[in-house]
Amino acid sequence: MSDTTPEKTGEANTCLSSNRQIPATLPINPWDPSQFPEGGIKAWLVVAVALILSLAIGMFQAYYQANQLRDYSSSQVSWIGSLELFMMLAGGIVVGRLYDSFGPTWILIFGTFFHVFGLMMASLSMNYSQIILSQGICSPIGISCLFIPATTCTTTWFMKKRAFALGIVVTGSSIGGVIFPIMLDHLVVKVGFGWTMRICAFAMLILLVFGILTVRSRIPPMPKPFEFGSYYQPFKEAPFVLTTIASFIFYLGLFLPINYIQVQALSYGVKSSLADNLIPILNSASIIGRVLPGYVADKFGRYNTQIVMCIFSGIIVLALWLPVTSNAGIIIFAALYGLSSGAFVSLIPALLAEISDMRELGLRSGLEFAILSLPALVSNPIGGALIEYDHGGFLGLQIWTGIILLAGGVMYIGARSSLVGFKIIIKI
Repeated sequence: MSDTTPEKTGEANTCLSSNRQIPATLPINPWDPSQFPEGGIKAWLVVAVALILSLAIGMFQAYYQANQLRDYSSSQVSWIGSLELFMMLAGGIVVGRLYDSFGPTWILIFGTFFHVFGLMMASLSMNYSQIILSQGICSPIGISCLFIPATTCTTTWFMKKRAFALGIVVTGSSIGGVIFPIMLDHLVVKVGFGWTMRICAFAMLILLVFGILTVRSRIPPMPKPFEFGSYYQPFKEAPFVLTTIASFIFYLGLFLPINYIQVQALSYGVKSSLADNLIPILNSASIIGRVLPGYVADKFGRYNTQIVMCIFSGIIVLALWLPVTSNAGIIIFAALYGLSSGAFVSLIPALLAEISDMRELGLRSGLEFAILSLPALVSNPIGGALIEYDHGGFLGLQIWTGIILLAGGVMYIGARSSLVGFKIIIKI
């Protein structure tokens, strides 16, 4: 006969019942909108350090044109910048996939080594082929490993403020475009070109090591076996395809005003002292253009803002750059184009995050940037060919640029419609 009393049975049942009622701790979904911090020390530290990482982009091309490569045409020298941009963007097809699987740290270490090594080799480079190898290939491989983790990590900390945060991050390239040429001008006279480059390399090394120690993704990596199918899966989705086509078209014209505004101004009789300042003016305006539109985009929609800024870019090229001949006009155009083009650059990562699974954001970002490497590579030669066809004139270049920028804006309307149809008053 069992000696189990009713009281004991009741206690046992109570224990079992209470065990059943105590819920196990539910796993927190890090991709749930409620889990994005939208701020805090860790989040803004990632933004600040990611900005420092993007300082690495865009150095020294103007100096080469005036010194080691002064016997080369501007078209030949422009291939260094085009190749640098191509390698930086094309590397995304590998870097993005590695980021999703392993996180940012080892990629940042690899990128730091290649970028600093490229700068050190540039300090020893005295001819065209050496500069191509150091600044056109080695350094941008490193930059690719810095830029993509910097932007992708930032997206994991913000959802509502994502475009604003990314806008702050990508201002680094504009700030670098202002700071490093000034450093060159002051240091090269005192210590020579070689040591100037080494000083820049050591400065970058210190900043990048700090980045390695502090930049973290909020979402842990998810290692996956390599599959080629993961690369073509995004092309089955209309929003990704149309967004990529729109970005591709816009990229064909994006850098043409930046690369040719100085030469065009000189040909129209603008004083060299003013022409030399047009790019710093454009870069300074681009700093505002990368932050302010991001803030607006978070309030009124990222696609909405991108469409407006792309169409605005095309309009000011045709309405200002095309007819302008005065000093005031060219300054106004440089500032306005810096503002609008800066918005385009800063909003691309935010758009991708809008239409992507966060677990695949690294791969999709890398794939997008790899595709954009193609127009980045050919846009300058196209611009040079248009000027040559126009016997040194800029009319064909300016018309082409304006039309292609407008076409990119129209294609973004198509990308937006694939998400919400043709509803106008809607945040997207």
